[in-house]
Amino acid sequence: MKNTYLTSHFPLISIILFSLSYSIFFENITINYLVDIGLFEGMIEFFSERGIHLTLLFLLWLFFFMLFSALKLIANTINELSLLFFSKDEEGTDLKNVRGGAWIFLITSLLSIAATFNLYLLTGLIILSCFTYFIYFIYKLGDSLTFLSLIGIIFFHMFFWFSFILAIVYALLKLYNSLIASLPI
Repeated sequence: MKNTYLTSHFPLISIILFSLSYSIFFENITINYLVDIGLFEGMIEFFSERGIHLTLLFLLWLFFFMLFSALKLIANTINELSLLFFSKDEEGTDLKNVRGGAWIFLITSLLSIAATFNLYLLTGLIILSCFTYFIYFIYKLGDSLTFLSLIGIIFFHMFFWFSFILAIVYALLKLYNSLIASLPI
């Protein structure tokens, strides 16, 4: 008998590992920046060097943990909303079928630990895992949905994520433009 909750802790482990990978990368960048501008020596007078590294690592890990947790919450909501709109399944078997996709994120998060030296590689691993999971999601639902329902799910996901990313880029550009406009030049 296979327990359906066997992989239920994989998303948490994946989020922890991805957050750790990004926080190690940005901790190194931040420490190098603090050394370059001369603040690091002053900070060592009040804290130990190891304490600064660990505190910075923890704060960055916490930030990325919250970011990835929020993105996972949004992704789960979009997955279940798409199943609500396009699936005729009322017992939740479609949702149980796609739970095995947590392995994809677990494997790529383990690989991300080895890729902490390169931001592009880290980001590429996350994008690859999301794309692979989406293909897995569509493949697992392929047997239980009609062709039009599958097309609807694909376009629903594409529309949402495109709109979400576009809204973030727009907000960042507005913030950047207002910051530039406020400078006394």
